Amino acid sequence: MKIALMDSGIGLLAAAAAMRRLRPDADLLLSSDPDGMPWGPRTPASLTERALGVARAAASHRPDALIVACNTASVHALPALRAELEPTIPVIGTVPAIKPAAAAGGRVAIWATPATTGSPYQRGLIRDFAAGAAVTEVPCPGLAEAVEFADEAAVAAAVAAAAELTPADVTDVVLGCTHYELVAGAIRTALASRTGGTGLVFHGSAEAVAVQALRRIGAGSATALPATGTLTVLRSGRTEALPAAALGYAEGRLLAGRGAVVA
Repeated sequence: MKIALMDSGIGLLAAAAAMRRLRPDADLLLSSDPDGMPWGPRTPASLTERALGVARAAASHRPDALIVACNTASVHALPALRAELEPTIPVIGTVPAIKPAAAAGGRVAIWATPATTGSPYQRGLIRDFAAGAAVTEVPCPGLAEAVEFADEAAVAAAVAAAAELTPADVTDVVLGCTHYELVAGAIRTALASRTGGTGLVFHGSAEAVAVQALRRIGAGSATALPATGTLTVLRSGRTEALPAAALGYAEGRLLAGRGAVVA
């Protein structure tokens, strides 16, 4: 079994680590675009062009499925990716976990990039899946970029700024950018300090996307299988090693075989 994941950068690590936990035997292919990142500021047409290039590089390795482990790319490029690759290669997009967060009935905060915050796409998800819920959209300028380069000081500053914009009575937090899942611990700590409690529920997309990818190819989780799966890294189409920044996160170390345990 070979599963490909794509993103502009290392935001795909969370979903890749989830897949590694679910299927230790799966060969994983990580395809990113350091030459073209960040994708967020690009026009939809430019972003789609870059995403297609990254997807084609992955497709040349004949994966059984391709996970678009990027919220922004899923918004703008998913139709084009599916039109080109399906049905030969199932393409699975990433959607913020707004529906399960709102279903809990509490007060929801959606942390997302400035481009996504307030966008018609996100507002549509809120309308469709969180009607009647108390929802606050929280822009997080600079956070994805800080995570990409494992800049701890910049991560701390961006998290602190976003925490200040988050209502103190929030109960559920949606991590609306795949990069944010890599620093969920820092976000949890900052919000626990602000809200005065540790009972916050966080909603990411990584595991749900991995499960959906397995479902699309008629497979299931098998966590007890031997860890025989390989790892291939493509960076703007070039076969390379994981970038050093990836090893700053437990997910990256897990994928690199460094023995890290991902909670």
